[in-house]
Amino acid sequence: MEWESRASALADQVTDPDSRWLAPVAHTARHKLVPRWWEPDESGRWVLHDGPSNPEKWAEAGYADRSLTTRVGTLHADQANPEDQPAGLPTSSATHPSLLVRMLRHGRLGDGLPLLDLGTGAGGLTAYACRRLGAGCVTSVDVDPYLVHSAGERLASLGHHPKMVTADATDHLPGRYERIVSTVGLPAGSGLRPVLDSLVHGGRLATTLGRTCLIVTGWKHANGDVVGVVERDMAGFMLTRSGDDYPPALADLFTTARTREGDERSTGRYPVVDVANAWELRSMLEVTTPGVEVTYETSGRTRTAHMVHADGSWARATAEWADPPEVHQGGPQRLWTALERIRNRLAVEGSLPLLGARVRITPDGVCHLFRGQWRGSLGQ
Repeated sequence: MEWESRASALADQVTDPDSRWLAPVAHTARHKLVPRWWEPDESGRWVLHDGPSNPEKWAEAGYADRSLTTRVGTLHADQANPEDQPAGLPTSSATHPSLLVRMLRHGRLGDGLPLLDLGTGAGGLTAYACRRLGAGCVTSVDVDPYLVHSAGERLASLGHHPKMVTADATDHLPGRYERIVSTVGLPAGSGLRPVLDSLVHGGRLATTLGRTCLIVTGWKHANGDVVGVVERDMAGFMLTRSGDDYPPALADLFTTARTREGDERSTGRYPVVDVANAWELRSMLEVTTPGVEVTYETSGRTRTAHMVHADGSWARATAEWADPPEVHQGGPQRLWTALERIRNRLAVEGSLPLLGARVRITPDGVCHLFRGQWRGSLGQ
């Protein structure tokens, strides 16, 4: 495959002409890192794509600024058969090149500074960092031993030999680093402590927080706090996982949300929204009502959103297009009401206080957010 011109065009698309990241993107054979991947068809069924058997499709996918899903549930695309139909959530991917570049910029990398790439995946960020910094400065970590092994081999074929480590970042991380860039959503609280412990004083962290799309950056102070900001930028990364797959979804509660009348029935103020893809709303909901899981369905012009929480709370909102929804809620919390409070604030003030907020992450992993008179926290 003649890939150099495609990589150069991708670099022109996702970086600026004077960017330090233009050459790393332009000289990385991204397709070699993703020989097989999954794509959903119109019905939502996962379909396997094999690059070497369809070089044109491979080249098109490999040098587009898009994410490629490489693992669904417990099934790697590399290990799948064409007839396989995996179920569950995506559990690994090759991230959009433009997003990798943005995260690297947020990391404020410098020559000779040890970097931890948290969330190896297909190895794209590792490849760019090796090209820019030299492999001797780069350590790449993932919880999945197959990903670490396969990405290591493919990076070696590109001439890069970083340190590759299999580890659960929410439990323990080896080494100490001047820069940590995470392309998985780290959980605030105790699960963030190993990452903070691995960052040296004066070092910089760039990550998203689990169940949000907030990119948080900060510098570690001598007292162990990481102090910084919520960037005016957003990203949707997969949650960290400790096992081979994510824990089972709250399936029984979602069934309840779909079928029950509930303790309270009302008419909502705002149209039904796809909460998961309304990134700022989703992020603020995690700050105010942590742990909510959401789904969204359409049938013709009918739109339905479901919300559930491990404490037994649930909500269902259904409407024709933008009409006021019929809302059913049950359990100890009123989840749709919590969402509408956020939407009220957005309607009244024109914005939410998240983007641009100041952040202080204490050594216990709790993220304290503040902007003007507003205060919030994650991980308590």
